[in-house]
Amino acid sequence: MEPADAARLGPERVVRALPPRLLLLPLLPLLLGRGLRAAASASSSGAAAEDSSAMEELATEKEAEESHRQDSVSLLTFILLLTLTILTIWLFKHRRVRFLHETGLAMIYGLIVGVILRYGTTATSGHDKSLSCTQEDRAFSTLLVNVSGKFFEYTLKGEISPGKVNSVEQNDMLRKVTFDPEVFFNILLPPIIFHAGYSLKKRHFFRNLGSILAYAFLGTAVSCFIIGNLMYGVVKLMKIVGQLSDKFYYTDCLFFGAVISATDPVTVLAIFNELHADVDLYALLFGESVLNDAVAIVLSSSIVAYQPAGLNTHAFDAAAFFKSVGIFLGIFSGSFTMGAVTGVVTALVTKFTKLHCFPLLETALFFLMSWSTFLLAEACGFTGVVAVLFCGITQAHYTYNNLSVESRSRTKQLFEVLHFLAENFIFSYMGLALFTFQKHVFSPVFIIGAFVAIFLGRAAHIYPLSFFLNLGRRHKIGWNFQHMMMFSGLRGAMAFALAIRDTASYARQMMFTTTLLIVFFTVWIIGGGTTPMLSWLNIRVGVDPDQDPPPNNDSFQVLQGDGPDTARGNRTKQESAWLFRLWYSFDHNYLKPILTHSGPPLTTTLPAWCGLLARCLTSPQVYDNQEPLREEDSDFILTEGDLTLTYGDSTVTANGSSGSHTAPTSVEVSRRTKGSSEEVLERDLGMGDQKVSSRGTRLVFPLEDNA
Repeated sequence: MEPADAARLGPERVVRALPPRLLLLPLLPLLLGRGLRAAASASSSGAAAEDSSAMEELATEKEAEESHRQDSVSLLTFILLLTLTILTIWLFKHRRVRFLHETGLAMIYGLIVGVILRYGTTATSGHDKSLSCTQEDRAFSTLLVNVSGKFFEYTLKGEISPGKVNSVEQNDMLRKVTFDPEVFFNILLPPIIFHAGYSLKKRHFFRNLGSILAYAFLGTAVSCFIIGNLMYGVVKLMKIVGQLSDKFYYTDCLFFGAVISATDPVTVLAIFNELHADVDLYALLFGESVLNDAVAIVLSSSIVAYQPAGLNTHAFDAAAFFKSVGIFLGIFSGSFTMGAVTGVVTALVTKFTKLHCFPLLETALFFLMSWSTFLLAEACGFTGVVAVLFCGITQAHYTYNNLSVESRSRTKQLFEVLHFLAENFIFSYMGLALFTFQKHVFSPVFIIGAFVAIFLGRAAHIYPLSFFLNLGRRHKIGWNFQHMMMFSGLRGAMAFALAIRDTASYARQMMFTTTLLIVFFTVWIIGGGTTPMLSWLNIRVGVDPDQDPPPNNDSFQVLQGDGPDTARGNRTKQESAWLFRLWYSFDHNYLKPILTHSGPPLTTTLPAWCGLLARCLTSPQVYDNQEPLREEDSDFILTEGDLTLTYGDSTVTANGSSGSHTAPTSVEVSRRTKGSSEEVLERDLGMGDQKVSSRGTRLVFPLEDNA
């Protein structure tokens, strides 16, 4: 560009007209300086970022290490609690102290540790900044938060009422000792429920099966609805007096009725077992509590599933009601089937394999199959409590016969220990939770109303049902038994586990707090008063578990052969449940030979055209055994024509009729007389030194009072 042209264009146009490379020349030193400073700044910022990242990693590692240490301390706390409980139990048993059960001790020690953790430790972390998400209309179970390009995952812990946002406890130790409710259901409850079914005394249980089913099913439903309706009136009263700060629906009251109807008389039963109280009373209480837990959990699930159509989701809807009833029946029957099938599969595996040659593998398989029943039922949408209960009953009835002697002892002891530890762990946690749980809602009106409702619900549960049951029972349920059953309606592990499973809403938090206090009261007060109550009600103690009450006018004398107990039981099939008698013959002739090594050969019970199948399914040990295995539950399922007794030339049946002797019978009396068969039978049964030899099944004969 010429100077004249530059003068004509002016300075601004000169700059614009210059080529880009010429324009950059004067700015080169400036650009180089800025570039060097930018590079230095980037280098320093990169180093700072690396230092910051290293510091964050170091802080994360320290936090993980601290969390691991706190986890170890929390578990060590419970182990020390159990250890202290065991030592105190030994001391109580040594001193014959019965006013406080081991579960009550565990709760006391849990309370002490809870007080120490609550008031003896300081907060270890402060509140973080609260973030508002006003655009969302619901809570998310998992959140991914972007913080400066880094994503962090947060999980939902539960809802906090606005008035308690600033008072949320930030003590990490209290958080560590607060377990996930699923821990109770998936880890602690299965061994407790399975042990109840596996250790079931079938003889006394099935003798009272009809009464037990009535108390467990009909009684629990009656108790649930009575408690639920009474508590709904209490909630209405709380609303009137201004003590209800949030919503509390009728379905919530019914849910509370189902939860609190789950009885757990572990303290009473332990004292019964120690004092050898009346076996029928023990069977009624134990059987009711075992099935009652299963009914309560299915009933609570059905109430939760109650969803009426329309805008008001808490109003009564007949269609929704019958749907809930259908859900109840479906869940219970499905869970029952799943538990029984798992037990049958385990029996078949142990029968048709040589696992008995390896007791360790046999015990391990038995343990895993039993525990998996609970998880399988839960995964399929059923109730694991019902499934594992009936799995335990099936395993005891079939699989136990296939196990080796060592595995039988191992499985009994294994589940007994697991039951003991899990139950005491839960009761220790109950005491701890009274001070460490962060969402308690104490309402004096609700708590007092709950105690009154429970008393009335238990009374409506026991007395009317006992009256109707006595109409069909030969051995009546006396008033002293009814009063003791009324008194023994303790609440325990199942009610606590159901209440703590969902504490998200205000109503559920109030239910949990009230349930916790009810468990404390029943275990300490009612459990401690069991021994005086037994004495006051004149209930027999010191009774042999295999001995029945003294005979009355409708009693029966019992003879048993080939067994050490020569005077066990004096009641026949008339005292056993008719439902049990219906399926016993089928079970004895077909199921036992198929699933176990006992029972008659299938070649003698199945039709001739099933000969090949019968030979394949019948165990060779059945043919090798000269004498069939004794059935513990066969002494009260005999039918009228099952047994005959030979006296000289006469044959006496079980009902006392006589006829000519034409064929050899299963019982031969060592001494023959020439008198009438009835007189001989009465005289021989009255003689203490008379020996009667028999094989297999216990023999039961009625004594007719002709006067």
